[in-house]
Amino acid sequence: MANAETPLVEMRNIEKFYGRIHALRGVNLTIKKGEIVGLLGDNGAGKSTLIKVLSGAVPYTSGEIAIKGQPVTLRSTNDAIDAGIETIYQDSALVPQLSIARNLFLGRELRRGSKLFDWMDQDEMNRVAAELLRRVGITKNIPPTTPIGSLSGGERQAVAIARAMYFDSDIIILDEPTNNLGVAETQGVLKFVRDARDSGHSCIFIAHNIHHVFQVVDRMVVMRMG
Repeated sequence: MANAETPLVEMRNIEKFYGRIHALRGVNLTIKKGEIVGLLGDNGAGKSTLIKVLSGAVPYTSGEIAIKGQPVTLRSTNDAIDAGIETIYQDSALVPQLSIARNLFLGRELRRGSKLFDWMDQDEMNRVAAELLRRVGITKNIPPTTPIGSLSGGERQAVAIARAMYFDSDIIILDEPTNNLGVAETQGVLKFVRDARDSGHSCIFIAHNIHHVFQVVDRMVVMRMG
């Protein structure tokens, strides 16, 4: 059973091979509850591979992962989501033809009605979407019915961040979350990370902008050649 001293996430001796390429070399990483950890390193250091392993996007060759002290096997992104892990990648998977609100709730749509007959609650999804966009610093009047494909890169990133905020995951992984964001949007992201910590959540924050990292993290982990 987990206690106050049990890490929220513990990765032990994680190895990953892509053919002959040794991408991860016995990586150990521990994340505590309510902690923000900055993950740093040059391109090719293994940062993205490590978070893809933790998010269930790619299998690891060997090693162990424990969540709240319990060993887990993360075979898919759904396994990670069920374990309380939400990931925001640089290339966050959004559907350009769908609205902001539909992308926020994609696969987890709000519904209303009875058990025998229900339907998507589009009005509530639109309301929540508008509020979340304000929280991540988008001050322009963008209707939640706007197709994602018509937004800027920074605005699309903000939508992905808003999605993680709403589903209130135990740990939120942010891979270059401030890339392509304006000043107001960047400050909204950094505020969200601080708010997440203050409410007991944990974050892994990956960014090349060291100034953004210093503003929010409790400690830093530097990776080099896996």
